[in-house]
Amino acid sequence: MIKLRRLAATVSIAAIMTCAATAVMAANIFVVGGKPDDPFWSIVKRGAEDAGKVAEAQGGKVVWLGPQNYDNLGVDAAELIRQAIDQGADAIVGPDWVPEAMDPAFKAVVDKKIPLVIYNAGGIEAADRLGAMNYVGSNDYLSGKAAGSYFAKHDLKNAVCLNTLPGAANIEAFCKGMTDGVTEGGGTGSSLPLPATSFGSATAVAQALKAHLLQHPEIKAVFAIGNVDTNSAVNGVTQAGKAGQVKVCGMNMDETVLNNIKSGSQLCAIDQQGYLAVSILNGNVNYGLTVPTREILTGPGVIDASNVDATLAGVKAGAR
Repeated sequence: MIKLRRLAATVSIAAIMTCAATAVMAANIFVVGGKPDDPFWSIVKRGAEDAGKVAEAQGGKVVWLGPQNYDNLGVDAAELIRQAIDQGADAIVGPDWVPEAMDPAFKAVVDKKIPLVIYNAGGIEAADRLGAMNYVGSNDYLSGKAAGSYFAKHDLKNAVCLNTLPGAANIEAFCKGMTDGVTEGGGTGSSLPLPATSFGSATAVAQALKAHLLQHPEIKAVFAIGNVDTNSAVNGVTQAGKAGQVKVCGMNMDETVLNNIKSGSQLCAIDQQGYLAVSILNGNVNYGLTVPTREILTGPGVIDASNVDATLAGVKAGAR
């Protein structure tokens, strides 16, 4: 995704490496994730590499596969899964972002008896549907709901979810959870879908949010689906002349997000983690180890002014 050192993206992938089972004593584990230069995914990648040091010591390796962009996410990610199969993966870790595009590729993994762990997106439902060993990560719906509930408790009862990856199952779940959370608290929630090309574009996101807030002055809170978009949302609120009036919370965090929380320009962040998945699969491939708990949740954890200082220490160290 949390509460102690925020090994977020570091704690999901190592759990995956400790769980796959073959007779091989050197696990070649392929991890499908986001763009390596994405601020969130760069930390997840570090988690995979840290977990991979154990695999390397045993003669194996960890290979990271990520798309060039997010314009055609499901199809591109499915192709990366098939590349992992073709390159002789002993175990595969992957998020089920777009099930209709990615599930056939995941089923090909399972059909070839390659141990599979789903992480980051899809939940235990995807793991069960696909025949994967486990799911490691946060529950996307509950993460969004945590934000919505937090808004309602702070009397911010009209909130919008800023969706820059419409169609991605985990992002839709974030927004539905946020809407349900604020609604259950007596408020109103909605979504603002933007083209996928706007994801990570500070200018596009800020301008779109500015226009939306000016058209809908009743909105008091904004939920963003990633740390880059969260920073853009803070700018959009400022550009709309609503700093201090409209509060921002977002998924994931980095040093900028945490400093925003310290300064008061951002209300909170919802964290998730990422190292465990890789270590689970490594142990399974090499030693036949399994983890008896299915669905290993690494979030949501709420970061706000009450715990931001402790969280900053981990982020400055390059972890979460």
